Amino acid sequence: MIRQSLAFALALALTAGGGAVLAQHDQHKAGQHHPDVGAHQPWHGALHAAVDASTRTPANAARDRYRHPFETLAFFGVEPDDTVVEIWPGGGWYTEILAPYLRAGGGTYYAAAMGANGHNGVRRLMTANAELYGNARLATFPAFEATDTRVPDGTADVVLTFRNVHNWRMGSGRDNQDYSAEAFRQMFAMLRPGGTLGVVDHRLPESADAERERTSGYIKVSTVRRMAEAAGFRFVGASEVNANPQDSADWPNGVWTLPPALRHGDEERYRAIGESDRMTLRFVRPE
Repeated sequence: MIRQSLAFALALALTAGGGAVLAQHDQHKAGQHHPDVGAHQPWHGALHAAVDASTRTPANAARDRYRHPFETLAFFGVEPDDTVVEIWPGGGWYTEILAPYLRAGGGTYYAAAMGANGHNGVRRLMTANAELYGNARLATFPAFEATDTRVPDGTADVVLTFRNVHNWRMGSGRDNQDYSAEAFRQMFAMLRPGGTLGVVDHRLPESADAERERTSGYIKVSTVRRMAEAAGFRFVGASEVNANPQDSADWPNGVWTLPPALRHGDEERYRAIGESDRMTLRFVRPE
């Protein structure tokens, strides 16, 4: 894949907010980032500029301290000319970063979602700002019907899923019937050989009762690895960039006790804990 030039990165930085972004770009150039990101890459400046773009919703950007988008996407190796599939983009939190980043770099962004309302967040962005989001492609995921619009097999460089695997395990939208195996099979099919699957999800301790995966919104790393490897993926590595040691993963209303849901009440102690402890796992479809 083509590496973007420093000139491209700096041009995007200037459109994203000027001096502050360039200063942060210089920090990354000097290696001042999470160790899991690894050595500075030519495309890191462009990715950092996309994260810091002034076009992002302020409320979304305020959650960067919990979600670490630069470090997460850099760990997954998302380059600006990639074809990237985001699974279940929801309101478009990552879409605001990925779609402009890929559009500027010559890449392709797919939003793959379930049901009639699954693309509503992305569609709102496309309507509000066609210049940034108008090139987004929409697909169904998981695709259970022959008439569903699918991401073409073997075309994606990267597939990303943020906090979704627990939903498949819990049977969300499918009468509580676990369809995680099919979800991983379809993600494997989307990717070209050598392509990357990036998974972020709420982490259940390995010592916990596995039945809690059906109710709590948390899931074990070993479970995710087993699902991915059964579909044919090879595990590459894990990052602790989205870890939160203050999260015990044992709350009255599961993960939804913590921000942003706060379903057990907007209590100061839950806000102080912050968002959940999360695994960040990278897999590859073998060549």
